[in-house]
Amino acid sequence: MYAIIATGGKQYKVAEGDEVRVEKLDAQAGDTVTFDQVLAVRDDDSLKAGKDAAGATVTATVMEQGKAKKVIVYKYKRKTGYHKKNGHRQQYTQVKIEKINA
Repeated sequence: MYAIIATGGKQYKVAEGDEVRVEKLDAQAGDTVTFDQVLAVRDDDSLKAGKDAAGATVTATVMEQGKAKKVIVYKYKRKTGYHKKNGHRQQYTQVKIEKINA
């Protein structure tokens, strides 16, 4: 059984027991969060999507908050002497999927 959830402007395919890094959530480590924006749920024999999956939820436990590796953004324009270097570390929340309620 798996589900497709939407959070933080992205979609994730999750199953029970999976650990997923999602966009930063306002929760502490050890808290329980519920994802109610479920796009599809796949059972052993059927797929529920759209309005059929409207009442489904996914329950997860927050494992940790963190920052991803640094991404270097380098801007350069030739012949003008222009160059600019920036770095960015995206914040994330790592969650463990406990239960899919379909």
